[in-house]
Amino acid sequence: MNKLYKALIYDNEVSLSVLETTDLVNDAIKIHNLDENSAKTLGGLLTAAAYMSGCLKSEKGAVSLTVKASGDAGTVSVSGDINLHIRGYIDGSCGGKLDGGYLTVIKDDGFFRPFTGACELAGNDVSENLMQYFDKSEQVPTAVAIGVNIKDGKCTAAGGVVMQLLPGTKQENMDKAEERMQAFVNAADVVEEYGADGILSAFFEGIAEREHTYLLLPEYKCNCSRKKIENVILSLGKQEALKICEEEDKISVHCHYCNTDYNFTRDDVLKLF
Repeated sequence: MNKLYKALIYDNEVSLSVLETTDLVNDAIKIHNLDENSAKTLGGLLTAAAYMSGCLKSEKGAVSLTVKASGDAGTVSVSGDINLHIRGYIDGSCGGKLDGGYLTVIKDDGFFRPFTGACELAGNDVSENLMQYFDKSEQVPTAVAIGVNIKDGKCTAAGGVVMQLLPGTKQENMDKAEERMQAFVNAADVVEEYGADGILSAFFEGIAEREHTYLLLPEYKCNCSRKKIENVILSLGKQEALKICEEEDKISVHCHYCNTDYNFTRDDVLKLF
């Protein structure tokens, strides 16, 4: 089961998130038939999306993270919503590497305009890039330790720990947070040994039993459907849709997030109209 625990610690001055996303990553491996490097990269970004989705407030909240690697290296895109439905894909041409290029984050909390932030990639490590994003784009001191372990084509552990300092955090609590984060240098190994519940018990003094600790359950779930594609075809108009069928023999739409093909024959289009 995927888990995201959220709580306030150290005199309620530090926001803590503990993630276990092993099943989420295995779903992605199965859907996209990922190699080890791609699974680690996409899995790390899916975990990041789960964390950021857990921070959304609005019923219409959504977040997306897109990595555009330098040159023709390809892209990685993940997204999530207020319901912790997480999805993503990785362009095979990037080989699971994030060296060079940019990370762009779009947050839509349902209020006014979506927030867009971007930063240059700091390297191939998801945690390092996410920390740089929070520092450069949101100016929020954030420590991120996210990791993914892959063995024999399967994810054995994924998840990690994220801490953010709230405004006015005292120096002693900053020091506590910094010291505790040292335990998660190899985040995936810690998740594999303890799991999210064990991390809370072993490293945060059983905080899971406290009243204001929240458990959220992320899952890999795409928001596409045949009905949505039908609405897109209807928006084309009957004449244009039939023209595509004549030229291509059918209308075919591929969803990168869930690797699903939606095909519509000429008869299907006629029935829609």
